[in-house]
Amino acid sequence: MHSTHDEVDLRLRVACRTSGAEGVAVLELRDPAGADLPAWSPGAHVDLKLPGGLVRQYSLCGDPHDRSAWQIGVLREPESRGGSAYVYDEIREGDEIDVRGPRNNFELVPAPRYVFIAGGIGITPILPMAAAAEEAGAEWEFHYGGRTRTSMAFRDALDAAHGPKISLHPQDEVGLIDLERILGAPQPDTLVYCCGPEPLLRAVETVCAGWPAGTLHVERFAPKEQGERVLSGDFEVELALSGQTLTVPPDKSILEVVEKAGVPVLSSCKEGTCGTCETPVLAGEVDHRDSLLTPEEQAANDTMFICVSRAACPKLVLEL
Repeated sequence: MHSTHDEVDLRLRVACRTSGAEGVAVLELRDPAGADLPAWSPGAHVDLKLPGGLVRQYSLCGDPHDRSAWQIGVLREPESRGGSAYVYDEIREGDEIDVRGPRNNFELVPAPRYVFIAGGIGITPILPMAAAAEEAGAEWEFHYGGRTRTSMAFRDALDAAHGPKISLHPQDEVGLIDLERILGAPQPDTLVYCCGPEPLLRAVETVCAGWPAGTLHVERFAPKEQGERVLSGDFEVELALSGQTLTVPPDKSILEVVEKAGVPVLSSCKEGTCGTCETPVLAGEVDHRDSLLTPEEQAANDTMFICVSRAACPKLVLEL
């Protein structure tokens, strides 16, 4: 994890809204006074704070070198819980939005070679990664899948910028991405980055099971399936900085208990996907239930996401 808590709260104006593809709106966000926006790196995302208390995360997909604007792509999800529907249906050029960020849980690690795989709107965090890999002189290939060619956002911009390095896989024309061909054999000095719908992520994780640890990096837009879990009983959390020791019952998250005790914690998704509530662990064993940490990062047992993860021991000591 390379996340940071240096994000800031901003009120930004939608300077431009265009269509990225069928059902995809591309928003360019700028400071109303023309000030530069905070720096970000490929893989970063921001929170949009919407009416009714909704908070939704969207990857930054523009140029990190351009501090004058942030760009996001928003897919109008057919089964939207209110976030993407509001952004797509209601937000227009000239509107102002409350934004928090940037935050990066999907950092591009330097490597001699990359394989990028994107499905649907998962193209957004991968776009600036491809540009960064090209700028760094690394070798790379890019496989982009979607339902149809017209549903694939940014395909023309990708073709114009990178041409033959981009392989498009419209499902209605060529079927699913042939992951066995692309990833079936581990490749030396190569990192794999993937973002997209859960079936694609699970398939990539399966095919990459034989690759060296730390090779595969994925980002999820929704919580991964955790399997059947029995609710753990009460456990204690000692807050090292505030000097409190709290009891967490089975039906409450650590985040809820900590907030009720008056300890401020930044949080957003409450699903273990955004990384906002990442908290250092000073002692104890964690029952990790997030969708962010790799198995190696979970085994290190030095950080957790207190909106979903719990204790696998009687007491945790947290840096709060």
